[in-house]
Amino acid sequence: MARYTGPKTRIARKFGEPIFGPDKSQARRNYAPGQHGNTRKHKVSEYGTQLREKQKAKYTYGVLEKQFRNLFEKAQTKKGVTGEILLQLLESRLDNVVYRLGIAPTRPAARQLVLHRHIVVDGEVVNIPSYSLKQGQIVGVRERDKSMVVIADALSGFNHSKYPWIEWDENTMAGKFLHTPERADIPENIKEQLIVELYSK
Repeated sequence: MARYTGPKTRIARKFGEPIFGPDKSQARRNYAPGQHGNTRKHKVSEYGTQLREKQKAKYTYGVLEKQFRNLFEKAQTKKGVTGEILLQLLESRLDNVVYRLGIAPTRPAARQLVLHRHIVVDGEVVNIPSYSLKQGQIVGVRERDKSMVVIADALSGFNHSKYPWIEWDENTMAGKFLHTPERADIPENIKEQLIVELYSK
């Protein structure tokens, strides 16, 4: 399966929440897409509910099925609550941290910045969006790209105190990955236990 590049509003309406960020179109049509989206009501099975939650997590973080499964298996090998560890692994991805730092307005935009070699980790260019950050690593903008309009616009007025697990330095245009976020510090509306139950079948 290739990465989804279709209308994001359609997917957000499917889940009933703005998983890609604020969306005026969704606010106007806050019901499922399709001809019968505003009228059809049907009971969703337990499996359907679990699958829906997994799909929501995949779309939210822009991860493909194989990548997602690999992250889940990695989470299973670690000590702790598997669902929480899965979300922590997703949050530790380079593209997500670039987004959380406010360098990009959305995760897809952050992914593009990483792929196009605009982002550095500890001073070295890293163009792998799935790169997993470790405690203490510094994520910044490549020196020659610091004047890019898209980055300046994203950073303008961004509240860098929202996430206690990352620290932003305005002077160097870089952020420090202080530690893996606690579940309470991850704002995504994802019921990770449902994903664990799905993969445990």
